[in-house]
Amino acid sequence: MNPQPLIAVRDIEVSSLWYQAILGCQSGHGGSEYERLVFDGQMIMQLHHWDIHEHPHLGNSEYQPYGNGVVLWFQTDSFDETLRRIQLHAAQVLEAPKVNPNANHREVWLRDPDGYVVVIASAYGDLGLPEQT
Repeated sequence: MNPQPLIAVRDIEVSSLWYQAILGCQSGHGGSEYERLVFDGQMIMQLHHWDIHEHPHLGNSEYQPYGNGVVLWFQTDSFDETLRRIQLHAAQVLEAPKVNPNANHREVWLRDPDGYVVVIASAYGDLGLPEQT
């Protein structure tokens, strides 16, 4: 089983370009209504326009913040390269890169163009530090 998260967004093209720039993924579909984002041949995320097609369980675009209680978490093997892309594209950083001692990895917390919280983290145990007790 592979997760395929879908989020509702106001502007597919803007969101798609943001995720492609920050995550280093590619468009797997394209268009103004729906997008599949692909990394190394695997779909990692779907974007769906709020007001296209009738999906009664997608949510209501009037209620904000979007994704309250949900964090879009991505693990990467190229954390330093991701940080360069974040800086290059002036992504909104909520928490600067830091070490999470519980997971023994690095992570950075962002906000995407629609207000969703996005975390990009290196692999669990990436730093090779002794576990915290």
